Amino acid sequence: MYAGRVLLTLLAAVLLAPVAACGSTAPRAIAPEYRGQIVSATPMPAMDGPETAAYLDKWAYPLTQAGGVRRYRVEYRTVAPDGAPTTASGLVVVPDTDTPHLRAVSYAHGTIVRRDEAPTEAGEADRARATLFAAAGYLAVAPDYLGLGTGPGPHPYAHAPSAGTASADLLLAARELLGRHGRELRPEVLVTGFSQGGQAALALARDLREGDVEGFGLRAVAAVSGPYAVQEVQAPAALDGRVDPRQAVVFLAYWITAMNRIYHLYDEPAEAFRQPYAQRVEELFDGRHDLLRIGAGLPRTPQELLTPEFLSLARNPAGAALRAMADSDAVCDWTAGVPVRLYAAPGDRSVPFENSQRCLKAELGADAELIELGDPDHGDTVRAALPQILEWFRNTAPPA
Repeated sequence: MYAGRVLLTLLAAVLLAPVAACGSTAPRAIAPEYRGQIVSATPMPAMDGPETAAYLDKWAYPLTQAGGVRRYRVEYRTVAPDGAPTTASGLVVVPDTDTPHLRAVSYAHGTIVRRDEAPTEAGEADRARATLFAAAGYLAVAPDYLGLGTGPGPHPYAHAPSAGTASADLLLAARELLGRHGRELRPEVLVTGFSQGGQAALALARDLREGDVEGFGLRAVAAVSGPYAVQEVQAPAALDGRVDPRQAVVFLAYWITAMNRIYHLYDEPAEAFRQPYAQRVEELFDGRHDLLRIGAGLPRTPQELLTPEFLSLARNPAGAALRAMADSDAVCDWTAGVPVRLYAAPGDRSVPFENSQRCLKAELGADAELIELGDPDHGDTVRAALPQILEWFRNTAPPA
């Protein structure tokens, strides 16, 4: 099983609560007409071809013959981790062409801590990445995920099942939006994502491949620097220093507090976190604090953050912690039957390269190819990979 979760997942192992207290977290079935239904679609500034080209150049994604795009902030209906109806927001970028049939690219963003850092809000880097695909002629969608952007409630950080359903339901909303303009989406989708979004991309790809998204299937998937093996790679790396300790602290605290709301990992924060951090850790991840403020409120190492009991459980997960991992760790445990590429860098100090190597040893490995990106840091892997992914998508499945 592939704990394809971020380094935080690793500490989920910490869990003391009994499995029975958690219940099933797989989204339960709701009326099909509910999921993906548009609540609102708000136009964002459109760009013609020259404007799009200049915009992409600014973000270091140059594109020859960039086309104009129309962008929309879409609020749509989806499901929460417990299956209850909720709403989420996401970006839909439509190429400004007369082509009646378009192919969709779903792009899933990496870790953010503030609600307004989402693609539909101030997340300009991720908006540019989605725009790159639309400027090349694809319809691009970029989910904010649950609890980010305008979606209600807290964000279930690195919870693959809900990242998959939120991404799938944005595809349904995009199809409805396109239909309002007399155009259609082709059924086979191209999927990509970075870091947390690499995990989310594989979750969506699995749902598409298994026929769980009405009217859509999978054409190809390209995931970048994702945490696909938390139990075997990411957790040990976070504790032994292979992951930068300050990053490990932030990600672990984010994941544990998020998963506690789904799986009940602790009754009181002090069971998991040392003082004085226990009294403020949940507030730090309320969606309003930025990384600087969060980092200033947490210690330098995981050993200073976590109680001895949770450190021990991190190394030997059991009970609800193991269940939390298992629900998200199957992102590599399925047979794609379509082209798959995993992009990663051996020098990554946030999400070790071994995550991608481990994913290749799962069922997905029969269809997957690992593309080494050299020795850039974590953030630079997406900059290196995205132009390659666009070219691969164009050769694999043209936009129209």
